[in-house]
Amino acid sequence: MHGEKYEGRKKMGRTPKEEPSIHRHVFRLTDRENAKLLSLFEASGIDNKAKFIVARLFEKELRTIRIDKGTIDFYMRLTTFYGQFRSIGVNYNQLVKLLYRHFSEKKAAAYLYKLEKQTAEMASLCQKIIQLTQDFEEKFQKK
Repeated sequence: MHGEKYEGRKKMGRTPKEEPSIHRHVFRLTDRENAKLLSLFEASGIDNKAKFIVARLFEKELRTIRIDKGTIDFYMRLTTFYGQFRSIGVNYNQLVKLLYRHFSEKKAAAYLYKLEKQTAEMASLCQKIIQLTQDFEEKFQKK
């Protein structure tokens, strides 16, 4: 009688899992073991302790990602510096146009000669930066 009343209705709610996790195991740890477990858990990057423990028990591949704040800071500063370097290049082109537009040929050439010296220094500085970046990558990024 009760079953007949609900036969025509659709089932609501979450669809059942194909393999539900129904078995539960409890274990106790000392303070030292718990600290080690928590440090391994945090280093793994997994957001669920149960998934972490199951992965460790059944030797699934776990990758530990360590974020080096110094490397991130170096990258951010290098990116900012590169942006400034590009803006200098844009300003350089605008300056050359203005020199030829507002000054005589002789005076513009004199200013361009001074500008070329500074540009050569900037180019050598850029080469040093590229070399330092490559050295940094070889030493620290490959580890």
